[in-house]
Amino acid sequence: MEKKTVVLCGANAYEEKYYLNEEFKKLPAQIQEELQIMCVLYTHDVGGIFLLEFDEDGNLQFRTEAAENDFSYDEIGSALKIRELQRTKEELLRSLELYYKMMVHPAKSAGDGR
Repeated sequence: MEKKTVVLCGANAYEEKYYLNEEFKKLPAQIQEELQIMCVLYTHDVGGIFLLEFDEDGNLQFRTEAAENDFSYDEIGSALKIRELQRTKEELLRSLELYYKMMVHPAKSAGDGR
């Protein structure tokens, strides 16, 4: 059974598009801009599709995809770029997780008997 996730934002190198989930439009403009820059730069550097999404526990996950015939997608560069983002954007990522748990889905984080 696949776990449900909630997409925060993402970028697509193939369509040259950025997406921000409507549920997060109340985030401060500066944070929205930082997320857009982060996603677009990732796809510019690595290619493919890049998504930031929350898992069922409210933890922020990085997900990448590439078209089957995309030989320009840099798999090694992807892993390195994700580690770099996790390190350099640690405070932002933790703040987003807290925001998600407190504002977007507070009932989930309030404890469900576990």
